[in-house]
Amino acid sequence: MNKTELVAAIADKAGISKKDADAVLAAFTETVTKELKKGGKVQLVGFGTFEVTKRSARTGRNPQTGATMKIAASKAPKFKAGKAFKDAIG
Repeated sequence: MNKTELVAAIADKAGISKKDADAVLAAFTETVTKELKKGGKVQLVGFGTFEVTKRSARTGRNPQTGATMKIAASKAPKFKAGKAFKDAIG
């Protein structure tokens, strides 16, 4: 399912226009992004938690040359599914 299909499904399920559904989805993604950028987390009970994980600096290898290289520390977004969500799928 791509974004267009998701917007259409949300609009149909909620009984709103596709334009409104698109605005809601954009607001949701923007809000989650801003909260994670601040270092916070977004917890939706029954669905899951969006949070940021920190990756420490490490040494890696270039697969083409085999030479070692330093990989800088970074942050990455993470989603952990909630129990109700896991049970609904599984």
